[in-house]
Amino acid sequence: MRILIANPNTTVSMTEKAADAARAVAGHGTEIIAATSRNGPASIEGHYDGAIAVPGLLMEIRAGQAAGADAAVIACFDDTGLEAARTLADIPVLGLCESAVMTAALLAQRFTVVTTLERSRVLIENLIERYGMGSRAKVRAADIPVLDLEDKASGALVKLRRQIELALTEDGAEAIVLGCAGMADLAQALQREYGVPVVDGVSAAVKQAEALVSQGLTTSKRGSYAAPLAKPYTGSTQALAPGPASP
Repeated sequence: MRILIANPNTTVSMTEKAADAARAVAGHGTEIIAATSRNGPASIEGHYDGAIAVPGLLMEIRAGQAAGADAAVIACFDDTGLEAARTLADIPVLGLCESAVMTAALLAQRFTVVTTLERSRVLIENLIERYGMGSRAKVRAADIPVLDLEDKASGALVKLRRQIELALTEDGAEAIVLGCAGMADLAQALQREYGVPVVDGVSAAVKQAEALVSQGLTTSKRGSYAAPLAKPYTGSTQALAPGPASP
């Protein structure tokens, strides 16, 4: 089984961090293939960055499927481009937020997602509501720019710990979800430190991808995720034109 970890931002070190987290939990015989977008922002913080990142992400997912990937994981907690990717691909595509909150719901009645910036908090709240977990989850922002997670001297871990402690004392959280792919390497240490389940979206998505592939399941192409209709695309989007218009 081959699982593609597709990073929709252009920071290679974040791709490597996500790939390491994926390989740490992947089952015997599962190969993790990592890809970094070549077009878009260095980090994704809010709606604008996410929109700009989608074309580059879709190119990587299409290339990964053509190279033999059995499933794809979008390595951004905003679930950037998830719906478009499911429409494009013939393999299962998973997002970190959806996978993480579904996993947390199996472990705790109430949980808190701790993410980076306020603009991401609101976006993730909307996703969680859409995924049917609004009554069980809260979202906290730790005031951490995403790229600070790559800098050990930034103080990001102190800020993250503070919000976890507030989640446990004020929210009544029974589990914590790390709301950024850049936090993937912190889950196990934080779980030991705080004594509650700490869910990393990369790990959750990889295990769910393995389950789907092993059952022979993929995204339905009837209705919402039907393949895009063939039509001309212009400008820089020509490379993503569906059907006969594709190069």
